Amino acid sequence: MIAAGQARRSGFVSTKAIAKNVNLPVLQRLSADARIYNAWQNEPWVVDGAAVRVSLVCFAAPEERTNRLWLDGQPATQINPNLTSGQDTSTVAKLRENANSVFIGVQQSGPLSIPRELAIDWLSLPLNPNGRSNKDVLSAYASTDNIVGRPPEEFLIDFPQGLDESSASEFEEPFEYLNRAVYDPHREGTSVPFPTYRRSTAGQNPKWWEAHRCRPSMRAALEPVDSYLATGETTEHRVFRFLPSYLIPDKSLYAFPYAGMIGFGVLQSTLHEVWCTYFGNRIGAGNQRRYNASFVYLTFPFPEGLTPDIPAADYADDPRAQAIATAAARLNELRENWLNPADLVVRVPEVVPGYPDRILPKDEEAAKELKKRTLTNLYNARPQWLANAHAALDAAVADAYGWGDDWRAGLLTDDEILARLFRLNQQRAAGSAG
Repeated sequence: MIAAGQARRSGFVSTKAIAKNVNLPVLQRLSADARIYNAWQNEPWVVDGAAVRVSLVCFAAPEERTNRLWLDGQPATQINPNLTSGQDTSTVAKLRENANSVFIGVQQSGPLSIPRELAIDWLSLPLNPNGRSNKDVLSAYASTDNIVGRPPEEFLIDFPQGLDESSASEFEEPFEYLNRAVYDPHREGTSVPFPTYRRSTAGQNPKWWEAHRCRPSMRAALEPVDSYLATGETTEHRVFRFLPSYLIPDKSLYAFPYAGMIGFGVLQSTLHEVWCTYFGNRIGAGNQRRYNASFVYLTFPFPEGLTPDIPAADYADDPRAQAIATAAARLNELRENWLNPADLVVRVPEVVPGYPDRILPKDEEAAKELKKRTLTNLYNARPQWLANAHAALDAAVADAYGWGDDWRAGLLTDDEILARLFRLNQQRAAGSAG
């Protein structure tokens, strides 16, 4: 309307994702024809009793006089399409060097996760009519709780891709469990038979007994490694943790199969924290931070020579990599020791063939204490030993970028870190394009 001359000022209330990721082009197009003069990035809002968070954007024709620009209630010199002031970072680009090194986990779209006890029952049954064990369709499963909470020990009913319904039915108990299951996808008290639901919403996967998105590329990437780095999509603190590769991640997790200790160090550093806080978004009434790998990880410039497209063996002798690996390994060791102190746990042989020993509380008192030992609680408390370990890691990562002296001098504010990383992003994107 403004571009057509039918209005001089306008505005809207939207989800706060309007200034992020795939929605950003909307504000970029708007800014080409109008000028944003007042905006609120992240405000509480109630819609039909549901608490959400929104952005409010006011814009005017270029020739329209406005007394002052305001962003989040504060005077601003300019307002960029991504609803920031100062340097315009809305041109941040995905980097080719980071491609194919992060994967989102399996999307069930159904009641495919089961407790360990039920899985053990099925595994103890005689072989199926096809002569195969139920182990062939059960996988240990990881969710956000495996990162920031206590592992729930769940299994996934995990039929291999390619089975037709007749072949799937020959895994008797798992198949019949799903065939009899009811499912309430929206938690509105409107449960329907699971096969009926999946047939009506099959989309790309009409095989209702499979996970809706099985992620074959992710599975292939996890196959040759013993462990992988993972982080939750939505968490209170941005923490990364190594998980054993027999744990199949669900869609609440991002998996980094090739990261190793050096990748862990860079991603767990303050420099990456600043980047993902700025380019990520927040969701829900709780305003929890969300990690969108497409717009946070794929745009993040790793230190030169330590990028994800380079095999770790190629920089194993690089002093920068060695310093990061040493600091990262120490942080990882300290955290894991705190999560499962040797005097509170016992290792018990796993009854499931092919899986390692289970780590269990040694008694009821230990169980009570271990229940409180989560990475969320640890980072809420942030004891001095944790701060020290992060400080050592941050110094090593800053050195890898060539910014170590400025880091130790206290010159790398969050704004300065963001500005430097953004310049690297733009330089590398331009180099790739050329």
